[in-house]
Amino acid sequence: MYILALDTSTATLALALLDDRKVLAEGFWDLGVNHSQVLLPALEGMLKVAGLTIGQIELFACTIGPGSFTGIRIGISTIKGFALATGRPIAGISTLDALAGDAATDTMMVCPMLDARKGQVYAALYKPDEAGLEKLAGDQLTEVGPFVRAISREVLFLGDGALCHARSIQAVLGSRAHFAAPHRHHVSASSVGLLGLQKYLDGEFLDPLTFTPRYLRLSEAEARGRL
Repeated sequence: MYILALDTSTATLALALLDDRKVLAEGFWDLGVNHSQVLLPALEGMLKVAGLTIGQIELFACTIGPGSFTGIRIGISTIKGFALATGRPIAGISTLDALAGDAATDTMMVCPMLDARKGQVYAALYKPDEAGLEKLAGDQLTEVGPFVRAISREVLFLGDGALCHARSIQAVLGSRAHFAAPHRHHVSASSVGLLGLQKYLDGEFLDPLTFTPRYLRLSEAEARGRL
């Protein structure tokens, strides 16, 4: 099964093509430009190199949040367009699940964090088990202090939110706080694809006409509208 996986939920862009669990091609861009400028040209090039067309893709997988409002909209609208044009299914993946999926640990808890600005982060908490990672605390918008004070074990932190708040985390947890290698702080599209394949096997699909992002926070426009 050919899978196209993408992540546009943060400042970086990630794309991957998989054949079931085999990664055929993977790309990562951190260029400081809007994802709309890079996504389609990058995808076209990757498909060409792999000798595939969009019509051969059998499953689309994408992150659906939390993360950047604009970035998530770009990724989801692109995937929706492809799915509607080809009639293929979509698997939606939590950005935090995808980030945690790349954590290489079998002893420590795992805490992916995305910078949500305003002194807050998007965070979740996982523990290792025989199947990989078990989610203990679901995706949430939170302040760093209260979240990490509830943790009593050694934890591997990853994500731009963890980097932004590393001093605050270490101030609370001390030697129990560990931080991933530099290249592990970004979402891997291959991780999105593998999680998407598992959702497909479990029969968990999204309706391309109705599914919506998981922002966890109101946009500025929505917030002003409630005043």
